[in-house]
Amino acid sequence: MHADRQVFTTDVPARLDRLPWSRFHWLVVAALGITWILDGLEVTLVGSLSPAIAGPDGLRLSAEQIGLAGSAYILGAVVGALVFGRLTDAFGRKRLFTVTVLVYMLATVATGFSWDFWSFLLFRFLTGAGIGGEYGAVNSAIQELIPARRRGYTDLAINGSFWVGAALGAMGSLVVLDPAIVDQDLGWRLAFVIGGCLALIVIWIRRYIPESPRWLMTHGRADEAERVVREIEQRVERYTAMPPIFAPHPTIRLVHRERTTWRELGVALFRTYPRRTILGLVLMATQAFCYNAIFFTYALILTRFYDIPPQNIGWFMLPFALGNFTGPLLLGRLFDSIGRKPMIAATYGLAGALLCLTGWLFAQGALTAETQTLAWTVIFFFASAGASAAYLTVGELFPLELRALTISLFYAIGTLLGGVAGPWLFGLLIDTGERSQILLGYLLGGVLMLVAAATTLVLGVRAEKKPLESVAPPLSLAED
Repeated sequence: MHADRQVFTTDVPARLDRLPWSRFHWLVVAALGITWILDGLEVTLVGSLSPAIAGPDGLRLSAEQIGLAGSAYILGAVVGALVFGRLTDAFGRKRLFTVTVLVYMLATVATGFSWDFWSFLLFRFLTGAGIGGEYGAVNSAIQELIPARRRGYTDLAINGSFWVGAALGAMGSLVVLDPAIVDQDLGWRLAFVIGGCLALIVIWIRRYIPESPRWLMTHGRADEAERVVREIEQRVERYTAMPPIFAPHPTIRLVHRERTTWRELGVALFRTYPRRTILGLVLMATQAFCYNAIFFTYALILTRFYDIPPQNIGWFMLPFALGNFTGPLLLGRLFDSIGRKPMIAATYGLAGALLCLTGWLFAQGALTAETQTLAWTVIFFFASAGASAAYLTVGELFPLELRALTISLFYAIGTLLGGVAGPWLFGLLIDTGERSQILLGYLLGGVLMLVAAATTLVLGVRAEKKPLESVAPPLSLAED
C-alpha cells in the first residue's frame, strides 16, 4: 500500500473530456496541426523539386541519390523521434514541441544553402530529426487535450493536414521552378529558406498552448494540473456554455512516482500489451513503406515515364494532396462512430487492393500521367485515413507515462522497417527504366497494406469515445 502522502485523487481527465468543443480546441488544432503542414510542405518540396535539385542547375544528383536523400530525411526523423520522444515524457509536451520546431527551422534553412550531395544529405537528416521529434510531443498533446468523444476525428484531421502543406509545396514549386520568375539555380534554394522561416509562426502560436494537465498529474504535479484545467475551463466558458453537472466528476487515484524506466517500457510492450505492440508495429511499418516509397519518387515517375517537365510537377501533386487531405477529413468521424477496428481494416484493405491494380495498369502502359494521378488520388484517399489512424492507435493503446515515447518508438521502428528503404528501393527500380521492375515495388506496397488490414481485424482494439485512462490505465494508478 502506498503511503498516504504519495497518493492523490484527481478529476482532471473527466473534466477535460466533458468540455464542449470551443475556441480553445480550435487553437490546439491550429497550433499543433501546423506541424504536419510544415512536414507536408517539406516532403512535397523535395518531391516536386527533385528534378531541379538533380539537374544541371542544381546539385547534379542521380535518382538513387535523390532516393538516399529521402531516406536520410526519414532516418533523421527516426533518430529525432527516439531522442525527443523520451525527453517529451520526461520534461513535458510544451517544452519539447518548442525545441523540435527550432531544430526543424534551422535545418530547413540550411538545406537551401547545400553545396553538394553530402551537405544536402546532412541537412535533410537534421530536418527530419526536428520533424520526428514533433511526432511524439504533438500527438501526445493532441490526444491528452481533446475530449474523448472527438479524439479520433480530431487526431485524424490534424494528421491529415500534412497534405495541406503538400498542396502548398506543390503550388510553391510552380513558382520557384518557373524560369520566367526565378533563376533555376536559386529557385529550389529559395523554397527551402522560405519554408524554414515559416516555422517562426508556429513558435509564436504555440505560446498559447498550456502544458498537458494529464502529463502534469502523472508526474505528481496535481496542483499545477488543477490550475491548468481551471484556466482552460475559464477560457472555454467565455464563449461556450458548459454542460450541466448532475453528478460529481469521476476521479482516479494516482501515486507520485519517479521517471519511467526503460524496463517499465519493455514490460508494457511485451508483457502487458503484446498484441497491441504487434498491431502498432504492423500499422506503422506498412503505411511508412507505402507512403515514403511512392511519394518521394512520384516526381521521377512523371518526368521519366510520362515526360512531364519539372516545372509542371506541382500540378500533378495538387490532386494527389487533395485526396490525402479529404480522406481523413471526410472519413474521420466514422472512426469515432463505426469504430477504430473496422475503419482501419477497411481503409488499409481498400488502399492495398487498389495499389496492386494501379501498379499492374502502369506496367501494362495503360495509364497516362493524368489517369495515374487520378488513381493515386483515390488510393490515398483511403490510405491517408488509415495512416493517420495508425498514429492515433499507438498513442491511445499505451499508458499516459509512455505515450510520447511509444508514439516515437513505433514511428521509429515502423519507419526503419518500412520507410527508410522504400525511397532508395524505388529509386533503384526507376533507374532500371523497366515498368515491370517498378510493378514489383507497387505490388509489395499493396500486399503489405492488405496484411495490415488483416492484422487489424484480429488484433484491433475498440478505443472510440473512451477516456485514455480506461483504454490503458496509467502506470501511476494507485493500488486500492
